[in-house]
Amino acid sequence: MRIDVLTLFPEMVRAPLETSMMRKARERGAVEVHVHNLRDWAEGKHHVTDDRPFGGGPGMVLKPEPIFRAADDLLGPGGPEAWGEGVRFILTTPQGRTFNQEMAAWLARQRRLVILCGHYEGVDERVRLALVTDEISIGDYVLTGGELPALVIIDAVVRLLPGVLAEGAAADDSFTSGLLEGPHYTRPRVYRGMAVPDILLSGDHGAIARWRREQALLRTLERRPDLLERAPLDDADRRFLEQVRREREAAREAGQDALSGQGSL
Repeated sequence: MRIDVLTLFPEMVRAPLETSMMRKARERGAVEVHVHNLRDWAEGKHHVTDDRPFGGGPGMVLKPEPIFRAADDLLGPGGPEAWGEGVRFILTTPQGRTFNQEMAAWLARQRRLVILCGHYEGVDERVRLALVTDEISIGDYVLTGGELPALVIIDAVVRLLPGVLAEGAAADDSFTSGLLEGPHYTRPRVYRGMAVPDILLSGDHGAIARWRREQALLRTLERRPDLLERAPLDDADRRFLEQVRREREAAREAGQDALSGQGSL
């Protein structure tokens, strides 16, 4: 895969790509990442890339000319129809679809990503209409620019590429299976009075796998119950969740009975 990033602040993007897994992925040849200064495609002495919006209003808007020139140079003229399959031109924007693991997996199957880092009040609408194939947001909040979202997208996508992680390492990640990941433990066996669950030391791999699945179900039920509505659950999962719900309901009723039995002063 090749990823190109168009930004007004390339130094914000380059440094994280030189560390940890991102650096290793590039060294292994799993991905090429090229960071471009959008001003390189701007004209004039000052390489201006933004201007005031027509109709008035606060803020500035990214001009179309540098972006179209960059797209022509990187991908060729003609826009998405001419670029072919597997090429996505992504705009980071609060107005985009919320990024998730499913989207990361889909992008990891493409051959070329160009990520335009939004800034100011946004980009000229003609960029959206003629070039952008995907508008992506990383959450319901506003940042000063699209560089951090671009890095989030790159990190989530690159770790899914073949040869980046050990085979199967991402299979149990949160959201990959539709559930949040359960707890993990390592040495020492007991630390500050807190012991590793006995099941993890039993050597019974089937029982350990089931325990981990149930812990993932519990954690998801407690923190993101909405995920359970679309998670792929089997009959054993459903029986476990129903048992948990019955036990919690019984505990609530017992608590209410205890309170009502205290009487009043």
